[in-house]
Amino acid sequence: MALINENFLKLKAGYLFPEIARRVKAFTDENPAAAQRLIRCGIGDVTEALPEAVRGAMHKAVDEMGDRGTFKGYGPEQGYEFLRKAIAEHDFQARGMTIQADEVFISDGSKCDTGNILDIFGRGNKIAITDPVYPVYVDTNVMNGNTGEADESGAYAGLTYLKCTPANGFVPEIPVERLDLVYLCYPNNPTGAVATREQLEAWVAYALKNDTIILYDAAYEAFIRDPKLPRSIFEIDGARDCAMEFRSFSKNGGFTGMRCAFVVIPKTLMGRTTAGARQPVHPLWSRRHSTKFNGASYIVQKGAEALYSDEGRSQVKALVEHYMGNAALLVKACRDAGLAVYGGENAPYVWVQCPAGISSWQMFDKMLNEANVVITPGSGFGSAGEGYFRISAFNSRANVEEVCKRIKALAK
Repeated sequence: MALINENFLKLKAGYLFPEIARRVKAFTDENPAAAQRLIRCGIGDVTEALPEAVRGAMHKAVDEMGDRGTFKGYGPEQGYEFLRKAIAEHDFQARGMTIQADEVFISDGSKCDTGNILDIFGRGNKIAITDPVYPVYVDTNVMNGNTGEADESGAYAGLTYLKCTPANGFVPEIPVERLDLVYLCYPNNPTGAVATREQLEAWVAYALKNDTIILYDAAYEAFIRDPKLPRSIFEIDGARDCAMEFRSFSKNGGFTGMRCAFVVIPKTLMGRTTAGARQPVHPLWSRRHSTKFNGASYIVQKGAEALYSDEGRSQVKALVEHYMGNAALLVKACRDAGLAVYGGENAPYVWVQCPAGISSWQMFDKMLNEANVVITPGSGFGSAGEGYFRISAFNSRANVEEVCKRIKALAK
């Protein structure tokens, strides 16, 4: 009989979002009438149509695939040059960063990248995550054998947890101990917090001093409105030597169902062997990517390229404005209901403190049963998330306005 990877047995019973889906299904099965008025503000899935520029580019790409002369088979695993070049030019070089096209790797999602990146790192690294945190960071480290068992609070032995609270603006203090890998996500999922330039400068200085690699998740950078806030870790001097950055087209371009993202790994970023030799990380990821991935589809990559056209950028801006308008309404409704609210200003997530005496899962059930609104319980993001819940601004304006009314009614 084949041996299994027993690290999977350490995982908690259910990944957060499947557990939410299970509870919602049980509720709708028991309350079919209420199911008709259910509004989902839990999982961060977009709701608005793909931008017209994307649709046009993809239609043209489909026609190319229908002509033997322009048909494309297997593409380059690292991504087509046209998209890698557009990303490097518009997202980085135009903003003064020295990222080159061959330092960009196209994938089918940043969720996949943040999990798969562990393939190129060895055992025995000291790894830190923020708390609360996007669950994929934790679960993939468990699957890869980088942790021990979880305690009663859900914290895993072997991981260093960096607490994020209102007191520190949900950006962790620089640790005293030396770490090998640190996950940072800003704008943050789930809290909606954004790191300032000074905070990222401190993290880069720490990483350079300690030979730490920062795994920087910037999937929501398009939602930053404050021009003083950095949208990339590479805006910070020295970051090329200590960080890689994950980005996605899912939320800014509406690609959650299309699947296209990228990771930027500078050629100057170094790891080390057990013998102490310095080793560039870039060729390791290139080899991993080429071995285990056949590349995102040509049609989808042409659609992603169109996001960088004048028309595409205008349409992305409109999408961002729509979702951030939703966030502003949700922030106001929660504050009017007497709740402490964070985020929602430079990120599409609103992080809300539960009323006194109510746990995050109790708040989830209350919102589901009494308001017929699906939110995300904060405890699903780690022990420091207990006592909070997350509301996603990804929805229609009509739905958000209705959610605001229900929040107000619930507070009475």
